[in-house]
Amino acid sequence: QVQLAESGGGLVQAGGSLRLSCAASGRTFSPFSMGWFRQAPGKEREFVAAISWSGVNTGYADSLKGRFTISRDNVQKTAYLQMCSLKPEDTAVYYCAAADGSIWYSQFHEYSYWGQGTQVTVSS
Repeated sequence: QVQLAESGGGLVQAGGSLRLSCAASGRTFSPFSMGWFRQAPGKEREFVAAISWSGVNTGYADSLKGRFTISRDNVQKTAYLQMCSLKPEDTAVYYCAAADGSIWYSQFHEYSYWGQGTQVTVSS
């Protein structure tokens, strides 16, 4: 089992930046990819970004490319999501997820482990 804990959410004005963190614990000696998803009120959970175990390969939702950057530090067992030029439509609960194996996925059903989520609110 891998436990995940997100942090770094909050209230920010449009145009601002936030960095989310996701700390992993538990069975972290085996490779696992990590991803970020988000869910706005009344909407389905959507893919944001993901990163392979090595950190070399990453993927992003097309609409977020250029504004969001995912990274990870396997020594710290933490993944990050740097969000820039935030817009009110980025307001959502952001979830960190982990999947066994080395490659990243964009489909939420590929992920076995989930954090509790952190709220990001962007004011206009």
